[in-house]
Amino acid sequence: MRILMQAADAVATGGYQFPTAFTLVYIVGFIAAVTIGSIAWYNSKRPVGWESKDRPDFVPKVEKEETPGLGEPKS
Repeated sequence: MRILMQAADAVATGGYQFPTAFTLVYIVGFIAAVTIGSIAWYNSKRPVGWESKDRPDFVPKVEKEETPGLGEPKS
């Protein structure tokens, strides 16, 4: 409990600075999550109303395997 009180006091008096490395990690992580999520969404089955829309040029085409993870390696 004493640690929490010291942390709260440091924040209230301005003696604590949030490290910029943590902020950078959050920003880069958010951008990566949005990018990966967008690629996954564009490569998934189209939602209602989006069936006739074309895939944007910057989104790579990901081919599905019939039996992913099963069988002999291809390389």
